Amino acid sequence: MKIKALTRSTSSYQAPGSDVARHPRNLDPAIHPFERAREYTRALNATKLDRMFAAPFVAQLGRGHVDGVYTLAKDPNALDRFASGSGDGVLKVWDLPSQGEVWQTQAHDNLVKGMCWTHDQKLLSCGSDKTVKLYDPYSSTSSTAPVATWLGQNSFTGITCHRTDPAFAVSSSAISLYDLSRPSSTPTQTLGWPTSIDTITCLSLNQTETSILASCATDRSLVLYDLRTASPLHRSVLTLASNAIAWNPMEAFNLALANEDHNIYLFDMRNLSRALNVLKDHVSAVMDVEFSPTGEELVSASYDRSVRLWKRNEGHSRDVYHTKRMQRVFSACWTPDNKYILSGSDDGNVRLWRSNASARSEVKSARQRQKLEYDNALRERYKHMPEVKRIARHRHVPKQVKRAGEIKREELGGIKRREENERKNGKKGIERRSDRVKMVLATEQ
Repeated sequence: MKIKALTRSTSSYQAPGSDVARHPRNLDPAIHPFERAREYTRALNATKLDRMFAAPFVAQLGRGHVDGVYTLAKDPNALDRFASGSGDGVLKVWDLPSQGEVWQTQAHDNLVKGMCWTHDQKLLSCGSDKTVKLYDPYSSTSSTAPVATWLGQNSFTGITCHRTDPAFAVSSSAISLYDLSRPSSTPTQTLGWPTSIDTITCLSLNQTETSILASCATDRSLVLYDLRTASPLHRSVLTLASNAIAWNPMEAFNLALANEDHNIYLFDMRNLSRALNVLKDHVSAVMDVEFSPTGEELVSASYDRSVRLWKRNEGHSRDVYHTKRMQRVFSACWTPDNKYILSGSDDGNVRLWRSNASARSEVKSARQRQKLEYDNALRERYKHMPEVKRIARHRHVPKQVKRAGEIKREELGGIKRREENERKNGKKGIERRSDRVKMVLATEQ
């Protein structure tokens, strides 16, 4: 009687109860001559599917506002709450999971110019009626009466809150700092550039280096202040005025400016004589800008009725969001989890968008996650290929935006050709200057 011994090879694996032996894959490129061609085809298909399933718009929150939404503020201590302020002086607090309104009040007589949350989850707002009011939307009584009120001599244009101290700053013809623990009409500090008499349009406190404050004014200036010495540090004059300031949450020295010349400028506050990067794609004034919680991306709201998303180190937007009904966009911000974007526009609506247009938030199986990671890796590997690049960057934009972009491109090309002809054929000594340098007209210490 013959006995046959069954042995299992160490180079293969056989699942229990199965007759099929699975051998490990040999990764030697010599026996896979068509691997790169297969990967390219998969990358191309993954890019097409990514654009096919792109659906950035999620919802319009509630019934919106009666007037335009001019400012948004997210609660830094909560993922699900944020506030909006409109042109008729109404403040509303929204709940993101239910996409509904949870609190509202008639805060000001007219335009709400700025809002911010304190570290104890109270809401500060300022308006053109010369008042700053403090509310408690989380109160169990849901009271709409202000907890405290501060009066100013001029209309306020912006407000920002200190990250740790009970203090906030507001802007008008000068910057005034108030103490939250002492409600009164007397500011604890007043800041301003010695020779400046113009209205300050926006300001922002650095949330990492908490003693640094930046402001922009109608005289096209960008000014940095030090709260420890209660004095200005630096002043730069740009070609046009700026509408908003945003600090990078991960790199404390970097900030972004939303400018009237359709561009967004990134600066290092240690060297304000030149920009780190210029983000160009909008065809009208940029009204608002904000960094993502990771500090790697930005979102901008523009007067051209679009919202654009940017990568910090690239010069053009990675995506553009728009709808047929959306009017001039005055405010935009990221949600704290980095997955969604909020926008407020002149038509009174607050809209919720996905930060990644083709991403979905449902629970995924391990196999789905592995497939998505593999597709992302393929798209990243073959993103320089012409066909993949063309499909990935193609976007449909409104007809007026496309036409305005073509006119702007032609005008800028003519200006560059003229400057190059003057440099070559005109007076000697004219140097070629980049856009990062020539937009800064003057600097003062």
